[in-house]
Amino acid sequence: MLTLRNITVWDTGETIDLVIPEADASRLFSETGAVTDGEFDATGLTVAPGFADPHVHFRDPGQTYKESMISGCRASASGGYTNVLIMPNTVPAMDGEPVTADEPGASEVLDAGYDTVIDYLQHYEAVHDVALPVRYDLCVCASKGRVGGEATDPDRWRDYLPSSATVRGTAKDTYQLDHPVTAVSDDGSAVTPGILDDVLRNVKDTGLYLIEHCEHHDTGAVNDGPVARELGVPGIPEDTELKIVSRDIEKARETGVHVHFQHVSTAISFDAIRKAKAEGLPITCETAPHYIALCDEDLLKYGTLAKMNPPLRSAADRQATIAAIADGTVDMLATDHAPHTLEEKERGFLDAPNGIIGLECAYGVAHKVLVDGGYIDDKRLIELMSVAPQHLMGHTPTDVAGLLNTSAKCAVKRTLDLGKVEHPENVNLVILNTGESWTVDPERFHSAARNTPFGGWQVTGRPLATVLGSKLAFSRIK
Repeated sequence: MLTLRNITVWDTGETIDLVIPEADASRLFSETGAVTDGEFDATGLTVAPGFADPHVHFRDPGQTYKESMISGCRASASGGYTNVLIMPNTVPAMDGEPVTADEPGASEVLDAGYDTVIDYLQHYEAVHDVALPVRYDLCVCASKGRVGGEATDPDRWRDYLPSSATVRGTAKDTYQLDHPVTAVSDDGSAVTPGILDDVLRNVKDTGLYLIEHCEHHDTGAVNDGPVARELGVPGIPEDTELKIVSRDIEKARETGVHVHFQHVSTAISFDAIRKAKAEGLPITCETAPHYIALCDEDLLKYGTLAKMNPPLRSAADRQATIAAIADGTVDMLATDHAPHTLEEKERGFLDAPNGIIGLECAYGVAHKVLVDGGYIDDKRLIELMSVAPQHLMGHTPTDVAGLLNTSAKCAVKRTLDLGKVEHPENVNLVILNTGESWTVDPERFHSAARNTPFGGWQVTGRPLATVLGSKLAFSRIK
């Protein structure tokens, strides 16, 4: 049992004692010297609903040399996350179609006794005899094979939705219930024009939402501008993002389908989204910590470690992104956690893959830029990283104050004992030190990857522990 004395509730400011009755021995991992039981003076620490990330890539199956479900989930818990949404660019793609033996990555699925990537990932814990320290949902491909030629057949994945009680006529098991398909995307690419209407029809008919990679280009490696010219590489114009945003806003107006725009990065796109929201259209959007912390000028310092898609934009776009967070245009922060090997990232700007990892330093980077920068407060950052993405993913963020209110009111400090709440399985929390200054060290990451430009950064605000289903799943409390 771990008792945290004098911890602060994130949204009410009340000081309480928090009792975590037991650690989940099957899931728990910690850093050297971390506290997992006993009493701890938590004065100055904050308890909040666990973070949620609606945009992660775990490379499992097919590219586990970059990241596995095990390392990705550990990275998530280390970063304060209790829920993540896994994107469908697995190998084979997560499109609901049966895999064939000649496909890359198929052996991992077939050897486990399953015929689709969805089944394999839903049963990952059973297959690998492991309890993962974060909860995850699955995002199915918008197109077959995620190649943009033909919309996926919803009959291939309809049974995996939260509303379905059976899969192929058989009652769902616990794993299938815990890891449903909750969204549709071709992330890594925008939905192609030729199948967009079919995809939107599928989304509407199944009651899901479309997660759109709101950017498309056939050439280019970095943001179009002076930096691209200095590097001598082709540029990507900012309107490559706006074209997809504008197109899909019109489709949302026409169909009523909820479209969620990923990693928005330009002022002109935020302007379009701002206007669409004012009109009341079903539009939400995210941006990522790297778009508020970096701009294309940082490519000169960090090289391909800062190469991503959409690319880092201009300094003016970076400021516009921060302004869109401050005025509420941005609904949430997502990491777009994209593991690659350092060898792959060293291939040069034309050949290096896009993307960086972000789960383990997202809170610190965002806190440094946004809270220390005076743009938002601690409460708003938690809303961006926990409350809003939980709602998007169809989950209910843990209401700490609500759990306290089931206890008798008294004049003295109250205690929240997670062993006595009505539904302990639904309690997911993060313990934060909002004032801790620390240095990002990728060599200490729990992710299998190290591709981040933030190594060596001094940031503030750190997740110290995660609680999953009322049980301690990760701790670095000392």
